[in-house]
Amino acid sequence: MNKTDLIERLAEKHSLSKAEAGRVLETLLDTIVAQVKKGDAVTIPGFGSFKLHARAARNGVNPSTGAKIKIAAAKLPKFTPGATFKAAVDAKAAARKAAKAPAAKPAKKAAAKPVVKAAKPAKKAAAKKK
Repeated sequence: MNKTDLIERLAEKHSLSKAEAGRVLETLLDTIVAQVKKGDAVTIPGFGSFKLHARAARNGVNPSTGAKIKIAAAKLPKFTPGATFKAAVDAKAAARKAAKAPAAKPAKKAAAKPVVKAAKPAKKAAAKKK
């Protein structure tokens, strides 16, 4: 599915013209891009979140020459899918995760601090005779 298909689907689903659906989609995408560019996270519950991810500068190797090169730092957009989206894409994995998760555990009581005994002075080793 590409952008045109998405616009057509929005127009059909919500009784909009393709031009209106296109403007709605453009507004949504522009808003997400602008917020992530500023460093804010955009979270859509059930779908996922868009965040700005900073990649530190690092050293690399040119594979053709073997020469060491410096790779500059970069800021990249990062999308993390939400639980509902993941479950919709892979229902079997969601079922495995639900089965694997134990039932709600009761809160643990704070462990009592162990009693610390005073250390005995170390014994001196006897000197060896020659």
